Amino acid sequence: MYTANRISERYELGFIRIFEAPVKKLWQAWADPEVFARWWGPHYFTSRSNRIDFKAGGRFIWNMHAPEGRDYYSAGIFREIVPMKRIVAGMTFSNENGNPVPASYYNVPGVWPEETLITVTFEEIDGKTRMGVWEKGVPEEMKESTVEGWNSSLDKLAAALSQPDAVNK
Repeated sequence: MYTANRISERYELGFIRIFEAPVKKLWQAWADPEVFARWWGPHYFTSRSNRIDFKAGGRFIWNMHAPEGRDYYSAGIFREIVPMKRIVAGMTFSNENGNPVPASYYNVPGVWPEETLITVTFEEIDGKTRMGVWEKGVPEEMKESTVEGWNSSLDKLAAALSQPDAVNK
């Protein structure tokens, strides 16, 4: 699997991966709350309760459950969904009900914007998928841990996709 991290002018953080799976499986991994829970969050975190209204204007609440027992939530609105091509969402720290909270609520340092902007792109190439994930709005002091978190999540996604029927319902 090819992995690249880069910083562009438009997005502060970017990740590109080639997955050994068709776009349809990657798309389902973002759209289906049960499948999403199999890979969301850094290594050693689980994801227990996710709500996803997967349409432009739809809301989501994503959960990460830490090994020490604390739950972390982020919520937002899907701004754009182009089937099998692109997902754009505004995301913020939130409580379990999806109400925005400051990063300090979770003891996360840095001056965060009201929301970060996430863009995910998909391109199928010979039965594999080139997926890009871009995030804008991460404070400088949190970029390293955010890169680590995204890479962990994407590693877990690759592992989930490699399990027979793990992503198919």
